[in-house]
Amino acid sequence: MRVLSKSKLLAYLQCPKRLWLELHRPDLREESAATQASYAMGHSVGEIARRIYDKDGKGSLIDVAAEGFDGALARSQTLLAGTRPIFEAGFSASGAIAFADVLLPLRRSGKRAWRMVEVKSATSVKDYHRCDTAIQAFVAREAKVPLVGIALAHIDSSWVYPGSEDYSGLLVENDLTTEAFDRKKEVQTWIEDAHAVSRRRKEPVIGTGGHCGDPYECGFHAYCSAQEPQAEYPVSWLPQVKAKALKTRIEKDGANDLRDIDDDLLNDKQLRVKTHTLAGTTYFDQQGAQADLSAHKLPAYFLDFETVTFPVPIWKGTRPYQQIPFQFSLHRLSRTGKVEHVGFLDLSGKDPSRPFAEALIGACGERGPIFVYNAGFETARIKELAARFPRLKRSLDALLARIVDLLPVARERYYHPDQHGSWSIKAVLPTIAADLSYDRLSGVQDGGMAMEAFHEAVSPTTTALRKDAIRDELERYCELDTRAMVRLWAYFKGQVLPT
Repeated sequence: MRVLSKSKLLAYLQCPKRLWLELHRPDLREESAATQASYAMGHSVGEIARRIYDKDGKGSLIDVAAEGFDGALARSQTLLAGTRPIFEAGFSASGAIAFADVLLPLRRSGKRAWRMVEVKSATSVKDYHRCDTAIQAFVAREAKVPLVGIALAHIDSSWVYPGSEDYSGLLVENDLTTEAFDRKKEVQTWIEDAHAVSRRRKEPVIGTGGHCGDPYECGFHAYCSAQEPQAEYPVSWLPQVKAKALKTRIEKDGANDLRDIDDDLLNDKQLRVKTHTLAGTTYFDQQGAQADLSAHKLPAYFLDFETVTFPVPIWKGTRPYQQIPFQFSLHRLSRTGKVEHVGFLDLSGKDPSRPFAEALIGACGERGPIFVYNAGFETARIKELAARFPRLKRSLDALLARIVDLLPVARERYYHPDQHGSWSIKAVLPTIAADLSYDRLSGVQDGGMAMEAFHEAVSPTTTALRKDAIRDELERYCELDTRAMVRLWAYFKGQVLPT
C-alpha cells in the first residue's frame, strides 16, 4: 500500500485534486519564487530551533535525503531507545509517514516518554497548523512512540535579537496535546479518504477558487486554470471584492466575466474598471489630478525603498520579519524642470539601517514634497528608523511631514484597461510611458526579486563578479521605480519634462 506523507495529507485537506496531481502528475507543478522562499525560511527557522532545543549539542539529526526513508525510519527507532533530543525523527503507521521537527526525552512514572515540538516560521498558530500537529501525533502514537505531549512553536514577532547568536527568545510554544490527541478518528478518516483519492485513475473534477491559495499557494493553479473556460474580461480584474452579494455572485453563482456582473453590485471603482475595460477607453480626470498636486511646489523628490526581511534576525536590535531598508532611489525635480538622481545601496552584509537613514536625510534636502507610491510602506520604515536611532529622529520626522502619496491620485483620477484592475506602479507605468518597462530589466524586476538578490549578494559564497552584477541589477531596478513616479507626476500635471 502507498504511504502518504504528512505534506500529502495536508495537500488533500486543501484540495483532493492537488493531492492526486502531486502523486500522479508532479511534472505539472510550478512553484513560485514566493513558495520557494518560504521553504528557505522554514529551513532557517528549523536550524535555529535545533540550537534552542539542544543547547549542549548532544542531540541527533536524521537526514532523510541522505539516509532514505527506510534508513531514516530505522535510525529513528534506534534513537528512541536513548535519552537525547532527536530532530526529524520518522514514523510510519496506518498508511502514513511523518517526520517530527523536535522530539525531547522525558520520564513519566519511571518510564521513558517523549514530547514533540513542531516548529513553524509563522508568527501565530493557524488552523492548518492544528491539522498538522494532529497528523503528527496520530502517526507517532500509531507507531507506538510513547508520546505524552505535542506543542507548536512559532516565531515571536515582537522579540528583539540581542546579538551574540542568542536566540533563546525567538520561539513561543503553544501546547496542543489535548486537541491533537482528541482528533484521532478525524485523522484516520483523512488518511482513508486521501488513499481513496490516490487510487483514482482520473483526477478529481474540482474547479479553481479561493482554496487554491488557502492555506498554501498551489503549484498546479496554472494547470487547473487552463482547463476552465477563459473569460475575455475576468472578474479577477475587479478590485477589492468584499461585498457579500458580489462575492456570492462570483464564488457561488460562478460568474467569471465582467459582463456577467450587474452594475448595481459594484462600487464606484469596480464600476469604473468594468465600464472602461468593456469600452476599451481610458478614464483620466486630469483637472482633478492637477488640483490634487497643485499645493505641492517644486523642488520635488521622488523616493522608493527596497527592504529585506529575515525570519531569524541576523542583526542586533532587529525583529523577526522586520523590513530592513538596504536601498533607496531618489529623483529630484528642480524648479526649472531639471531631473537629478541619487541612490543608496548597502551590500556589505552589515546592518544597513543607520547608514541608510543618514544617507536618506542628506539626500532629501530640507524642503519640498517627497513623493512616494503607496506611502504606508515608506512611512512605516522611516518611523522604525526614527525609533531605533533617537539622534536621527528629528530629521527623520521632518521627512515624514513632507511625504505625499501618488497612489490615491492614481486610483481616483486614472484608469486604463491594460491595468486589469491594478493600480500598482508596474501596471500604470506602461499605459502612460510605453518607453519605460520593467520587463526590459535583466535580473531584478520586482521587490521580491530584489530581496532574493540581496540575500545572494551578501552570501559569503557569492563571487565579487556576481556581486557586482547584482549591484547593477538592483540599482537599475530601484532607479526605474522613482523615474516612473517622475513620469507619472508629469503626466498628471500635464507637463513635459526636458529630455
